[in-house]
Amino acid sequence: MATGSGEAEELTVGQLAARSGLSVSALHFYERQGLIHSRRTSGNQRRYPRSILRRVAVIKAAHRAGIPLATVADAFELLPHDGVPTQQDWGRLSRAWRTEIDERIARLEHLRDRLDGCIACGCLSLSTCSLVNPQDRLGASGASALEP
Repeated sequence: MATGSGEAEELTVGQLAARSGLSVSALHFYERQGLIHSRRTSGNQRRYPRSILRRVAVIKAAHRAGIPLATVADAFELLPHDGVPTQQDWGRLSRAWRTEIDERIARLEHLRDRLDGCIACGCLSLSTCSLVNPQDRLGASGASALEP
């Protein structure tokens, strides 16, 4: 790789894929979604700043936690567009997600704690099952899952 004008600080899409453990197509998708960015060389090849590795790591962690890409994109709007985000920038992003993650944990714990009883009860009724059909509007009128 050339060493002039900061090019040594950049990664090709193949290098970024190898370092991040993602496929090239996934990186292209994230770029189309505006989550990461590259510059184009005179030969129209993508070059990514090394700082993109941190963003990709955050995208992967968010994906594992079930955080939608739209939420990731909104959070990335809080980060500087030019330059490398600071520890404080990443801390702000983390605090912004804390409430959503806590709510997701509470919903998963609720599901875990009631799932065995729900599956075993065999009621097949959407009118009485608050786990399968929360906020049921038709249940109040007596409609069930077995009615047309």
